[in-house]
Amino acid sequence: MSSKRPLTLRDVSEASGVSEMTVSRVLRGRGDVSEGTRDKVLAVAKQLGYVPNKIAGALASQRVNLIAVIIPSLSNMVFPEVMTGISDILDDTPLQPVVGVTNYLPGREETVLYEMLSWRPSGVIIAGVEHSDATRAMLQASGIPIVEIMDVDGTPVDSMVGISHRRAGRMMAHAIAAEGYKRIGFMGTKMPLDHRARKRFEGFTEALAKEGIEVADQEFYQGGSALAKGREMTEAMLKRTPDLDFLYYSNDMIGAGGLLYLLEKGINIPSEIGLAGFNGVELLQGLPRQLATMDACRIEIGRKAAEIIARRCSDDDDGAPEMIELSPKISFGDTLKRG
Repeated sequence: MSSKRPLTLRDVSEASGVSEMTVSRVLRGRGDVSEGTRDKVLAVAKQLGYVPNKIAGALASQRVNLIAVIIPSLSNMVFPEVMTGISDILDDTPLQPVVGVTNYLPGREETVLYEMLSWRPSGVIIAGVEHSDATRAMLQASGIPIVEIMDVDGTPVDSMVGISHRRAGRMMAHAIAAEGYKRIGFMGTKMPLDHRARKRFEGFTEALAKEGIEVADQEFYQGGSALAKGREMTEAMLKRTPDLDFLYYSNDMIGAGGLLYLLEKGINIPSEIGLAGFNGVELLQGLPRQLATMDACRIEIGRKAAEIIARRCSDDDDGAPEMIELSPKISFGDTLKRG
């Protein structure tokens, strides 16, 4: 937990059986160490989650007023809104958020976290609860408050703030089934690395199965313009499976692309085909029809996470982890209720 003291060179020295001076040489990238010793020290440091302190001299034993914020994307409209919530709270404190982007890649997350921890921030806000062993070890060994955000379906290192994406998927499935739709297509991102999209899909399919409904067709994309992909995937899916009566998209941007394609084709929405997305992004308010969606509580997640960090960084805090689950709400718009 974050109340533990930070690891030191001595801890790595004792665990590896190598002198502190040699450990220091290895971690500073000095060449005068044998390859075997170097490999041993680096392996032990990685296993322990040790991050060297780059702040020299008088500052070396202190924290700086930086909060590391580690997110998977800045092009996804979700995360700038999370950052807005974080900034709203931290603006009234001496703490300053610094952002690192991982592109949903576990190896990149390790690198970003390692670099950020080496500057000895006062806390970390990091997206998701799934991390590599090395990332989890660094978080646990950091000795600072950690808040994992966006998701509560998992075991946190310390505190967490988010929604249950499985529950969100189940809620949308129940709403779709209640309106009488039976032939459902799903479109989303490739999900091995987007754990939150995967959990929504799992919750969605589980809830449909209980209603005796299976997803009739599905397609996944990676990269490129989400609006264009939404159009392309919708066209391809309806050519392949023309009797679909509902399309569920894992995010609003591809959903918006699908909506524009169907309107162009003169298809009656929601009588012939219903649609729903996820995230409740502001862009939807400018569409010719309001896409059904679900609010993912983005700004509130950012605000709550920053409040925990600010409280935990204060002198009179007891350091207890907090778990905050927010409740998303369905917005039916013009594309879910039968005509």
